[in-house]
Amino acid sequence: MRGRSAMMMMAAALPLLATGGCVRTVAGVVTAPVRLAGKAVGGTVDMMTTSEKEKDEKYVRAMRKRDEAEAKEREQRDKECRKHPDRCDA
Repeated sequence: MRGRSAMMMMAAALPLLATGGCVRTVAGVVTAPVRLAGKAVGGTVDMMTTSEKEKDEKYVRAMRKRDEAEAKEREQRDKECRKHPDRCDA
């Protein structure tokens, strides 16, 4: 009996919730965790399916970036040494 009265109260309250876009808001709140979980699962699956080729390409890009940064630093150091040879090591 108690379940039936609760259902009737919810049914009576539904038209009140429908005004002002409340249903859309409630639906958004209810479905948000499902959408977020789907994105999280999708990201995990994507991380797990990274191929060896993709890993190698990522590693090569990182090494190239590191080498470029070292070359730029070396170039700056050489430029500074040409301007001020007394400040540089032999």
